[in-house]
Amino acid sequence: MRKTILLVNAGRKVIIMRNLLAFDLGASNGRAILGQLENGKLTMRELHRFENNYVEMNGVYYWDLPYLYNQLKQGLLAFKQADVGELDCFGIDTWGVDYGLLDKNGHLLGNPRSYRYALDRDIDAACDVVDFPTQFNRTGIAKMNFNTVYQLYRRKCEGDVTLALADKLLLMPDLLGYFLTGEMKSEYTEVTTTMLYNPTIKTWDWETIRALGLPEHIFTEIDRAGTLRGKLRPELAEELGLNQANFAAVGTHDTASAVAAIPGSGSFAFCSSGTWSLFGVETDKPILTAEVRDANFSNEGTIQGGFRPLKNIMGLWLIQECRRDWIREGTKYSWDEIVQHAKSAEPMRSIIDPDYGEFFAGGNMVKKIQKFCADTNQPIPKTVGQIARCIYESLALKYRWALERLEEIKGQPIETLNIVGGGIQNKLLNQFVADSINRPVITGPVEGAAIGNLLAQAMALGDIKNIDELRQIVRNSESVETYQPNHTDAWEEAYKRLLSF
Repeated sequence: MRKTILLVNAGRKVIIMRNLLAFDLGASNGRAILGQLENGKLTMRELHRFENNYVEMNGVYYWDLPYLYNQLKQGLLAFKQADVGELDCFGIDTWGVDYGLLDKNGHLLGNPRSYRYALDRDIDAACDVVDFPTQFNRTGIAKMNFNTVYQLYRRKCEGDVTLALADKLLLMPDLLGYFLTGEMKSEYTEVTTTMLYNPTIKTWDWETIRALGLPEHIFTEIDRAGTLRGKLRPELAEELGLNQANFAAVGTHDTASAVAAIPGSGSFAFCSSGTWSLFGVETDKPILTAEVRDANFSNEGTIQGGFRPLKNIMGLWLIQECRRDWIREGTKYSWDEIVQHAKSAEPMRSIIDPDYGEFFAGGNMVKKIQKFCADTNQPIPKTVGQIARCIYESLALKYRWALERLEEIKGQPIETLNIVGGGIQNKLLNQFVADSINRPVITGPVEGAAIGNLLAQAMALGDIKNIDELRQIVRNSESVETYQPNHTDAWEEAYKRLLSF
């Protein structure tokens, strides 16, 4: 059994080993990942994996929070069974914007709603009270119908009794953390996704909250990634047979954790590739210009307290939904099989705009893509390969559009694109991206969010000083792969097609 050992050398604490546990939850699955930090190098091992899907009830989409909470407990039990000693710290990262409401006794007022329940009319209703330019100037966040502010205002307009009864609001990672520790706080990177944070005054956007008539008392104190926030509840530690491990506020927004783990240097853009493609750059201050607003870019937070001007692009959601369609029809293709079909399909046959509004909602994605192609007078993709290639090439082209907007925003050329996250396992897509943007693409690490989560825990424990030291550990621990571009006239023609949409 290996344990954490602390040595003192000339008055300086040297960390020999830490046992850290990252809970990394996405909109389709979650994992508990053991990280062991030893002498400036991180090693990782997945201990527990589980599916996560929203559930429709009476026309409303929910997250199954009791199920998710139980899966976190299973992850803690898996750590115990790994028999590696005491747990030094754990942290949680999830997707953004979604939340749960608690009553005055700290009990959950119903399962949290899923952002997939959002509608464009929610934006219109809120903008009738506070226009979008004002919202953007106050928050730096793009107009997206799933933003927390629009979700809450919808409930206000509907006279939702749950909102009226709520004593506190906690975003998903903070909500799960609360049930494990009893601590109620809201972490900065997740808060910035809500469109309810003002980066100028560095707190909740009280002006908009009051104008929309949202209850002010539900919003909690904001803390930062890399700080400790309580310990595992004593009764829960006893139930699980674990020590009362520290709980750290990490980059609780999974993209913030993934971007923290990018080992890049120089002038680079990042893309966190998964269900969504989060495409951006890092800055010390938010960029609140009309150009950023009109391109519908957001200024989300970094774990170091800065900002990520970025674009939310509909990512692998498109192919995930198509795969669900094919499964319902009776054929369960593996991801590798889908890529092989795409490789053999005709290049540049049909192109879509991945962010077309009809693609946002789940269900019948194959038919939606076919209809888009028919409506734009393109060949209709019918086979698995044609549909998959259409999606992959269209994503690569949309990345080019986002990269060009980022160069305008940043005011300088971007030399490379660093892609992290589960999407980098699709090497065909990686090459398409390099070909499309005509720049080298560097991929890795695949477990970016988990790595950023783990190393933010080490930061909270005092083992890492800053983001530079964190990224040096990533470079020490992870290998990356580089894709060189093969840009052709066909990519230029396809890009013109995308722009015409």
